[in-house]
Amino acid sequence: MSHRISFIGRLTKDPESKFTPGGDQVTNITLAESKRVSKEKVPNCPNGWKESYNGKYWELTVFWRCAAWRGLAGVCNTYLQKGRQVYVKSAELSGVASGGFLNPRVWTGNDSVPHASYEITLLDIELIGNRDNGNGHSETVEDEPPPGYVETPDSGIPF
Repeated sequence: MSHRISFIGRLTKDPESKFTPGGDQVTNITLAESKRVSKEKVPNCPNGWKESYNGKYWELTVFWRCAAWRGLAGVCNTYLQKGRQVYVKSAELSGVASGGFLNPRVWTGNDSVPHASYEITLLDIELIGNRDNGNGHSETVEDEPPPGYVETPDSGIPF
C-alpha cells in the first residue's frame, strides 16, 4: 500500500547523486521536519517526542529519506544544498499503516534524543524561502546598486 503526502522541510546535508546501470539518475536527500504540540492540549508526552527548551511544548523532528529519479533528480542535484527549505508537493510513501495512521521508524540517537524517519520517493517539489548555506546566512538578491556604482547617461544606443 502506498500513500501520497506533502510537507515542508529543510535539507540536512547536500544531495547525493548516482546513476543506475541503465543510465537513470537518482538523487538522495534527507529532509528534517519539526512538529510541536502544546502541553496544554496534550499533557502527557507522546511516544518519541521531547520537551521543548522553554518547557511549553512537546517536539518531534521527523527525518525523511527521499529519492528523486530522472529529471527531478537532476533538478535536486543542481539546485538543492544543505539548509535549503523545500515544499514536497507530492511524494509516495511506502510503509506500515495501522489504524489509518502512518507510523515512522522511531529510535533514540547516541545523544539520547528521540528521532523518527520515513523513506519516500519524490514526485514533485518546490524550492521555497531563500537559499541558505546552512550557517544561518541567506543569499538574497539586492535591488540596490553596489556602493560606488555610477550610472552613465544614455549615449544614444538604440537598445
